[in-house]
Amino acid sequence: MLKKYETISLDEVESVALLKLNRPEKLNAFNMQMFHDMLSAIDHVNNDDNIKSLIITGSGRAFCAGADLSLGEKTFDKNFDTSDNFESDFRRDAGGILSLKIYNSVKPIISASNGVAVGVGATMQLPTDIRIGTKNSRYGFVFARRGIVPDGCASWFLPKIIGISKALELCYSGEIIDASEALRIGLLNYIVDEDNLINKAIELSHSFIKSSAPVSIAMTRHMLWSLSADKDPENAHIIESKLIDSRGSSHDAKEGVTSFLEKRDPKFKNKISSDMPSEFPWRESLFKD
Repeated sequence: MLKKYETISLDEVESVALLKLNRPEKLNAFNMQMFHDMLSAIDHVNNDDNIKSLIITGSGRAFCAGADLSLGEKTFDKNFDTSDNFESDFRRDAGGILSLKIYNSVKPIISASNGVAVGVGATMQLPTDIRIGTKNSRYGFVFARRGIVPDGCASWFLPKIIGISKALELCYSGEIIDASEALRIGLLNYIVDEDNLINKAIELSHSFIKSSAPVSIAMTRHMLWSLSADKDPENAHIIESKLIDSRGSSHDAKEGVTSFLEKRDPKFKNKISSDMPSEFPWRESLFKD
């Protein structure tokens, strides 16, 4: 175990971190302790050069049953107050802070949904790069049914993934969809047997990191997520040009070409902690965190 937490576990398997939501008796319902635990764990993963990717899953029969409703009608009335730790002129959504933490990660992230995922349990998976489920996976964007609105930056992520019309349909109705429907609309990338869920996630992680430079992976992740939202491709051309120029003279680029010509596996030495291009980040966040 990499580090002990109250509501999650964090382990490492062959350079892949496994973050498991760990409140099975509550169907891994999201509370403020889980919020802080997840932020800390993701920071730990991003700051450790020995960890190349992250998998997020749940313990027991659920991925995450949404917000912890144990306070009843007062659940959403300042129960998820982030103002003490996150300065702003408004009370920021905890699910959104978590989604932005995942979005801003410099490591590939896979969600392995082992069961029901509703509310924030569904929205926290949207900024992950690949979403894997089983026949037991269920998704529900049930916010309107609870008298609130989508959280976790879902109004930005969800239409990008499944299209605006389908996103509105799911959010208007709050319908719980099964794994086959999630796969059909693009919310899931894969459906696998329950006992193969984590193995598939690790297999995918290794396919990303085995022969690819970590710094290049980090840049590619941010390029595709952020630049694809620009109004035209010109900024993508600017950023790509600068990064190709920067990375082209790096040790990794030389090693990538040499290893290919010598027909051997590459040994990339550049590290995310010390060798990121000066052009990164190319956008300035509105938030200090």
